[in-house]
Amino acid sequence: MARIYISIGSNINRSYHIQAAVSALTQHFGPLTLSSVYESEAVGFAGSAFYNMVVAVNTTLSIADCVGLFKQIEDSYGRDRTAAKFSGRSLDLDLLTYDDVVCQQPVELPRAEITENAFVLLPLAEIAPDVIHPLTGLSYSELWQQYSKQQKLWPVPFNWSK
Repeated sequence: MARIYISIGSNINRSYHIQAAVSALTQHFGPLTLSSVYESEAVGFAGSAFYNMVVAVNTTLSIADCVGLFKQIEDSYGRDRTAAKFSGRSLDLDLLTYDDVVCQQPVELPRAEITENAFVLLPLAEIAPDVIHPLTGLSYSELWQQYSKQQKLWPVPFNWSK
């Protein structure tokens, strides 16, 4: 069993897509550990603000199977694969870590966004404060305490019963 962390983001019909992602992931994996939902400004392009969160779960799926499943879920909720890299997203699911695996294929692990973006690092530090980043040797809590980029991020109340 591998412990995985998954980033969820949306800036198109945000509440609906965040709820749909959690529901779909729960159907595939069972109970999830959920961070709070955070709102953040779009990073890298001018666009609507995002809702972001991180979830954790144990899985027997391989890295490639996880990534394939996430793409399938994104596609089922209208993800436009022809859109520019930095553009609005109905749903974005990214595998952040897979146990302590460090690799470049089939995806980069751990994802660079963990240390680059507050909207990934803060929710990860919330649900896995003592877990050690496999490259830095620091816990996610320590990485958050040292985070110095100026990205605006704030928690939002989220009604899971919608």
